Amino acid sequence: MPRGASQEAIVTRGKGCAALSYRSSIEAFPRRYPALGALLLGVAAACGFAPLEYWWLAIAAFAGWIALVHAAPTRGQALWRGWAFGVGHFTINDNWFQHAFTFQDQMPHWLGYAAPLALALYLAVFPALCAGLAWRGRRARIDGGFVLLFGACWILTEWMRSWLFTGYAWNPLAVMWVPVQPVAWLATLVGTYALSGLTVVAAGALLLLPAGRKQIGIGVVAFAILTVAELLSYRSAPAPAPAAADAPRLVVVQPNVPQDQRGESDQAMMLARLLRLSGAPGAAPRLVMWPEGVIRDFIEDDYPFWVYGNTSPWLTRTRMASVLGPRDMLLTGGTALQFDGRGEVTTASNSVFALDARGRIRGRYDKAHLVPYGEYLPMPWLLKPLGLSRLVPGDMDFAPGPGPRTMTVPGFGAIGMQLCYEIIFSGEVVDPEQRPRLIFNPSNDAWFGTWGPPQHLAQARLRAIEEGLPVVRATPNGISAVIAADGALRATVAHHVGGAAVVPIPPARAPTPFARLGNWAALLVGTVLTLVAFALRRRSR
Repeated sequence: MPRGASQEAIVTRGKGCAALSYRSSIEAFPRRYPALGALLLGVAAACGFAPLEYWWLAIAAFAGWIALVHAAPTRGQALWRGWAFGVGHFTINDNWFQHAFTFQDQMPHWLGYAAPLALALYLAVFPALCAGLAWRGRRARIDGGFVLLFGACWILTEWMRSWLFTGYAWNPLAVMWVPVQPVAWLATLVGTYALSGLTVVAAGALLLLPAGRKQIGIGVVAFAILTVAELLSYRSAPAPAPAAADAPRLVVVQPNVPQDQRGESDQAMMLARLLRLSGAPGAAPRLVMWPEGVIRDFIEDDYPFWVYGNTSPWLTRTRMASVLGPRDMLLTGGTALQFDGRGEVTTASNSVFALDARGRIRGRYDKAHLVPYGEYLPMPWLLKPLGLSRLVPGDMDFAPGPGPRTMTVPGFGAIGMQLCYEIIFSGEVVDPEQRPRLIFNPSNDAWFGTWGPPQHLAQARLRAIEEGLPVVRATPNGISAVIAADGALRATVAHHVGGAAVVPIPPARAPTPFARLGNWAALLVGTVLTLVAFALRRRSR
């Protein structure tokens, strides 16, 4: 012990040194293990989405990742840190994918635990590309130009993820703002992908705020001013006025049918449950909505007799229509078949049918954006020999329909159709030839585990905000919902609950700026961010 030093002073000094050492080790961790740090930051960023909705954690994680990318000594290291971030991010984000493997017997169920990671290994290419592009524009210190360029690169790569190799647009970054409606409302102006890029800019702006930093960046300041102005001007939709007794109603039915009870042997039970929950006709016209994947019998006429087995399409439709009054209509998911000249089945389509009170089919929509590995097997010449197959029953791949279409439903007007997975594609959900009054989104989320349904619902809410249109979701076991044009939930039927939501039809809003521009808005915002970034660089010279 040094002469004159007390025992207490020595202990205090020791504690201070230990604290300093601990803090130094924490700060040194990302420098020593940057890829592992990026991986963990990606995991943290995934917590911003439903069901956790820790958006503040996601913002902080993105800020840390941007700093890691900027600190990369080479472009290869930047790409590696971007890819590691993506692996952590998408593995957690898509963990619900594992659940699908428990409902098929053609592949081992344990393969489901590797599936989210395998998917993430591919999806991580897009954050890696973003990191590599942004790194080219770095300077010695993180500045406003680098942050803006990073946001522009994120817009480009997230948009690419939505269409490359048929696209996988699940959980774009902007969807985490759905619970924070004033921020989500910005999607009415710029759409999902641009809002995702602006979110990255906001995260990067945190890196420009430490004490002693004099230059924040004109572009970041301008973005903050515009954001505050938009938030101050935000107005949520007013609460709906009480509907008249004879005003049309929506009846959204959720039979609470698990995925493993959807076989044809249970069809009578399912139909009885759907009919019971649909209620009875009343004074108001009703648009009754049933989910995807529950009606398994074929209901169209003129198929070869052997297709129907022991069922009759006319009797099935008559029973389905038995709960309808003369002014009611039924929208339901189903399957349609196509045949060649010899009467052989060539392909099938995942469809929505409109039935009237007499059991007549008054319209049909065929799903256009099919789910890879669910409704078709990509590269079958490669994957089938490896023992891989589709994750839903049946050996026949579905054929895609022509794209977003509006169906004119007698008594209810123009109804847009988006089947299940289609609702996640920003800018691709409305028929350009006929804007509907609402979008019907029947879905089968029964194989999505516990994380998938709330994430799917959040994405449907973001589509409602973007387009200014109500969205109605009907699912076998949740989460079914009626979503207003501002993204607010007018009614829901909770996960794993049987029931029906009966509400007046929410009004549509006028077409939003994004509804008019589509994803050109993302190009516009990305271009502006890039130009301002380069302008800041020229100014600083």
